[in-house]
Amino acid sequence: MTAEVDAWMAGYDNPMKPVVQAMREVILAADDRIAECIKWSAPTFTYKGNMASFFPKSKAHASLMFHKGAGIPGSFPNLEGDGKEARSFKVTDLADLDAKRAELQAITRAWCDLRDG
Repeated sequence: MTAEVDAWMAGYDNPMKPVVQAMREVILAADDRIAECIKWSAPTFTYKGNMASFFPKSKAHASLMFHKGAGIPGSFPNLEGDGKEARSFKVTDLADLDAKRAELQAITRAWCDLRDG
């Protein structure tokens, strides 16, 4: 975890803050290759490019946008969208995150493996 994102989280005033923080922890623990920073005014996860960014204004769920999610190999039913590149991953609460934890970790590892070619 970085001080930059810690500071952003400290000032984040949103009912989904506990879910966003928990998702952050899941992603960072999933693979040591993942880093985090603030881009586009939101926490962004990176490894050899931008993997995903939170949509910080969402209040009904925590939402991650996987910038090139359509290209991540594997079957991930919670990566939603039908556009050319981006996919979203939504979590409604901590129980929902527990149910989706393994998939979110697998997506993170698949991204890193893809970027390593």
